[in-house]
Amino acid sequence: MPWWGYLLIVVALLVGVALGFFIARKYMMSYLKKNPPINEQMLKMMMMQMGQKPSQKKINQMMNAMNKQTGK
Repeated sequence: MPWWGYLLIVVALLVGVALGFFIARKYMMSYLKKNPPINEQMLKMMMMQMGQKPSQKKINQMMNAMNKQTGK
C-alpha cells in the first residue's frame, strides 16, 4: 500500500472522531434541553412522596448542595 493510502486512513479516522464528538455533543445538548436536571419543583415532589413535609429552607439547602456537587 502506498504512503497516501496510510495517510487517507489516518485522515478518515481523525474526521470520524471529530464528527462523532460533535454529533454526541449535539445529542447531549438536545437531551438535556428535553430532560432538564432536577429543579426545585421536582425536589419538592420527591420529598412529599417520601413522606417528608418540605420547607423552602430545606429545599434551598438541598438545591445548593446538589449545585455544589455538580460544580455549578
